[in-house]
Amino acid sequence: MQVYQVGGAVRDKILGLPVKDRDYVVVGTTPEQMVQAGYRPVGKDFPVFLHPVTHEEYALARTERKISKGYKGFHVYADPGVTLEQDLARRDLTINAIAENEHGELIDPFGGVADIHTRVLRHVSSAFSEDPVRILRAARFAARFTGFTVADETMSLMQEMVENGEVDALVPERVWQELAKGLMETKPSRMFDVLRACGALKRLLPELDRLFGVPQAARYHPEIDTGIHVMMVIDYAAGQGFSLPIRFAALTHDLGKGTTPAEMLPRHIGHEDRSVGLLKELATRLRVPNDCRELAQVVAKFHGKVHQVSEMRPDTILRFLLDVDAVRQPQRFRDFLSACEADARGRTSFEQQELPHFQFLIDVLNVVSQVDAGAIAASQENPANIKDAVFAARAEAIRQYVSHPR
Repeated sequence: MQVYQVGGAVRDKILGLPVKDRDYVVVGTTPEQMVQAGYRPVGKDFPVFLHPVTHEEYALARTERKISKGYKGFHVYADPGVTLEQDLARRDLTINAIAENEHGELIDPFGGVADIHTRVLRHVSSAFSEDPVRILRAARFAARFTGFTVADETMSLMQEMVENGEVDALVPERVWQELAKGLMETKPSRMFDVLRACGALKRLLPELDRLFGVPQAARYHPEIDTGIHVMMVIDYAAGQGFSLPIRFAALTHDLGKGTTPAEMLPRHIGHEDRSVGLLKELATRLRVPNDCRELAQVVAKFHGKVHQVSEMRPDTILRFLLDVDAVRQPQRFRDFLSACEADARGRTSFEQQELPHFQFLIDVLNVVSQVDAGAIAASQENPANIKDAVFAARAEAIRQYVSHPR
């Protein structure tokens, strides 16, 4: 029985990064022997065990054989005769195919250490093409390790996989899982750059892919290209450490601009409503979680209104707050404003733009929230008048605040 540390822990140690999760491969033993040694089996598709003390994962060395399309179409073979090199050979990228023994010595049969030093994401073998999830993983690693580039031969292989329809076999949940992880990386735009370069973005997110090359008015968007703008928006959101729902909303806020009639360009009248429709289709297709879906829909529909509040009357401001459900969901409203902040600053030369109306809206919401709707309701003899009375009181509170700001 030989134990090796493998994967991300070894890679991150070489890169000088904090090691979070440690995974181990065990060579030369059987599941029965692992159980006898006190390890607890947890693997469903292949033999994985939890250490009796540390609870870290220990997997038996294994090989895989492709038997059908998709990321689940594999036959897994684990046996005491499977070698460490055979186990490493089934991994996706060379930087993830390095092992370390108990003495701290590296076992690197596929040149992963050299690729770490030269900042290259390279597939281990042609077996990479057997699992379409690896396209998403390679793109995600490009977003995490921003100084790395995808090797030419790996990009060519990914392009062949797309052309052969491998990505079409991906199940929605796995696509969303990898996209969500990628959105939470250091520079999410690089994930979409890689997916676009290999052709996978057009298959997986056609609503996003079609934004590239669509012009916007240079006065408001010096970067011109809508796709580039969206990439700047998600990178800004990442730089601020915003949550996944905010980053997803940033990614999808302008989808409707991809369907603007050519004769209307570079204007995008009505793109907000078109964005909502496309977003609903995308979210349903990928089974996006409700918190991400709901915030994204509010941002897509109302992100333009934020910049108009200085021109609004108090009752119009209140209707806007009610439209975005700010009174009932104040935290989601703050998330909405964060996504709008990313949209506003994700533009060339607007990165440091002052946004005083954002704080104004937060202050106004606080004023509205202080209105005692319950007391107003109790004072009304006719229940049918309650809604209008509460609205009038809230609008008056806004009017007073605007006239005499604190």
